[in-house]
Amino acid sequence: MTITKRFWISLIFSLPMLANMILMPFGWMLPGGDWTQLSLTTVIIVISAGPFWQSAWASFTKHHSNMDTLVAIGTLVAYVYSIYAMATHQPVFFESAAFVTTFVLLGQVFEERMRNNASEAVEKLVDLQAKEAEVMRDGKLVKIPLAEVVVGDIIRVKPGEKIAVDGEITEGTSTIDESMVTGESMPVEKKTGDKVIGSTINSNGTFMFKAEKVGDDTMLSQIVELVKKAQNSHAPIQNLTDKVSDIFVPTVLIIAILTFMVWYVFLGASVASSLIFAVAVVVIACPCALGLATPTALMVGTGRSAKMGILIKNGEVLEAVNDVKTVVFDKTGTITVGKPEVTDIVGDEKSVLTYATGLEQSSEHPLASAIVKKAENEKISVPKVSNFQAIEGKGVEALVDGKKAFVGNDKLLADVEIDDKLKQQVIELQEQAKTVVFVGVENKVVGLIAIQDAPKDTSREAIADLKARGLKTVMLTGDNQLVAEAIAEQVGIDQVIADVLPSDKADHVKALQQDGKVAFVGDGINDAPALTVADVGIAMGSGTDIAIESGGIVLVKNDLRDVDKALALSKKTFNRIKLNLFWAFFYNVLGIPIAAGIFYGIGLSLSPELAGLAMAFSSLSVVTSSMLLNKAKITSKARLA
Repeated sequence: MTITKRFWISLIFSLPMLANMILMPFGWMLPGGDWTQLSLTTVIIVISAGPFWQSAWASFTKHHSNMDTLVAIGTLVAYVYSIYAMATHQPVFFESAAFVTTFVLLGQVFEERMRNNASEAVEKLVDLQAKEAEVMRDGKLVKIPLAEVVVGDIIRVKPGEKIAVDGEITEGTSTIDESMVTGESMPVEKKTGDKVIGSTINSNGTFMFKAEKVGDDTMLSQIVELVKKAQNSHAPIQNLTDKVSDIFVPTVLIIAILTFMVWYVFLGASVASSLIFAVAVVVIACPCALGLATPTALMVGTGRSAKMGILIKNGEVLEAVNDVKTVVFDKTGTITVGKPEVTDIVGDEKSVLTYATGLEQSSEHPLASAIVKKAENEKISVPKVSNFQAIEGKGVEALVDGKKAFVGNDKLLADVEIDDKLKQQVIELQEQAKTVVFVGVENKVVGLIAIQDAPKDTSREAIADLKARGLKTVMLTGDNQLVAEAIAEQVGIDQVIADVLPSDKADHVKALQQDGKVAFVGDGINDAPALTVADVGIAMGSGTDIAIESGGIVLVKNDLRDVDKALALSKKTFNRIKLNLFWAFFYNVLGIPIAAGIFYGIGLSLSPELAGLAMAFSSLSVVTSSMLLNKAKITSKARLA
């Protein structure tokens, strides 16, 4: 039975006893008297409070205690004593057991509703998927259900229609509203060769695209799955909460017993009155709000970040972000656009491009792509290549038309001739933030190819945002020192570590961790070791190729400014968890002395039912505190300055 149904059963069966309490001073009594109260309370205890008892007993058999232990003991004591009191013609308080159950369930209804609201935005994304697609089959366009679309299908999308799956445009142009996935409000222009995301909306043009990812592999499905995992994860601080609860529950039971003993033995109160104080202590101390503090903030924080195009993987990331001192960036594709272009060719242009293209045609490196693209534009024919060999972090070598040739960086030049004029030209090009590729034949450099990858328009602003938060910024790259420093100067990076082999990036991150926690920002594929080693790995999303497993945070929009937003939102979420924990403890610490009757002399006391109501409102306050995360402002400190 759901929590909501249990609550309504408890509320409906408690209302007659509430009416009895209110109207008794005016001479009205509940028909059937104590027997009616017994019947009503028994239904509540068996149906609505039953799961509390089952949970408490399961914990007891494992030598543990939990939040349900206090609820079970409080209601059981009130119920059993009332039966005894009824048999001995003493005053009963069945209503205490009934109302405590009702108010505890009220708190859980608040929690359940909050959980539903927090995940609703993510679930709506699934509901917004296209139901069918217009696919080319046997030379004709036919509409088929979404589930029948397979990788490789050519799909047509008309204006106003939803894009069925992830893919690449093969024909046509349009603007697409991607806000539901990326959080970017402005429509994005798309042309042939651009990636499209399933479930986003085509604005005006008609285009054809090739399906690349379908079903659970689509970006939307991955986002939904990731957010669900994050919302069900635990922050390390919650382990402290669990340990506290283990000690807290037995301590409260001891306090309740002492409360009964003091009132009954030393202060001469009746058994009924002493028991009321003891039960009130048990009920007010029930740390339901303590259990809500972490998961509710996690759910709201990760849900809001998903709407912004920032995917936070788990609660551990939120806690680690709080102490980050240094943010390390990969260069290519992270700080720079990631689409380098050939700007200069030194030497015989045709000969240099011919050798370089022959060697680089099979490589997927961005610099290789730039060289091949230049050769295609210049109509350079690709020569015959044999004995191809890639040298990690240096370049490639092979036989081209029977001659030993190489293309790579200066690490390949140990035993290679290069004249002074070329050396000077290398320095001049590097000072212009251009990466220089050396092309050599038979142990002699025959030419240079200068390639430039410009910084993204947003990089300088993104770095300024982080520095305004007092964070140190570092660029970690395999590029030449001069080139790296030139790029760093353009965007405002504090420190440059250049000439780093891909396999050594993780070691440099470890070295930086000696001075405090480190966040690493990379493309999520080549930088996977560094992303894993860093205290916080932030993977830049590029189109639909998001390496979700690489980092703890994934930036869907591939916008470097979202690094600052991700860190800010993570900190706010973690700080909200700490605030929630404070309020949860505050309610318990403040409420126990009042419930125990310490202030009874000045007219301040709590009956078990009022203690239950106070506990329900403590849960409500924590839930409300978490929901306010949706209203929290995420603003750059640099732009506030």
